[in-house]
Amino acid sequence: MAALPEPLLMTVEQFDLLPEREDVLEELHWGHLVTLSRPPAWRVKLQVKLADLLRPVSTGRGYVITELPFRTIAEYDMRAADVAFVSKARWDVVNEGYLAGAPELVIEILSPSNTKSQIREYAALCLANGCEEFWVVADNKKTVTVTDRSGQSVAYSKGMEAPLALFDAASIGVDLIFG
Repeated sequence: MAALPEPLLMTVEQFDLLPEREDVLEELHWGHLVTLSRPPAWRVKLQVKLADLLRPVSTGRGYVITELPFRTIAEYDMRAADVAFVSKARWDVVNEGYLAGAPELVIEILSPSNTKSQIREYAALCLANGCEEFWVVADNKKTVTVTDRSGQSVAYSKGMEAPLALFDAASIGVDLIFG
């Protein structure tokens, strides 16, 4: 019996040549095209709220951006962070193309379709490629789980403060995120 041929991997260069679609979002995961539905209003509102809460503590250090495209694996991966923080030094060198490596802070807002293994894989990919903290924001549980580069995760819930290690011990109240 003959072995099945390996599927061809799509490069970022090929991905960039695809026509823009208005009905869905597309990302490139490990060389495979992934089609995502557009986010519902509750998710967009949460993205805006998180960005608004982070901007004052990040002033002068860098930029808080929603839906930031970045390349963790230079040739075969193109993702977009729901909310991200990128240092000024890294942002200033992006002229054309995309941010190389993951942002220093990546915040993923859970969708009902996300699996635990998808989130773990995404966190590991980001943390291995420049990310200092990876947050998972679960609206249904009203929790924020912060994973650092060592792989240690801490979950914060209502009434607690989520520390912002990147911003000199500042913190954000979980109640402010979901309130």
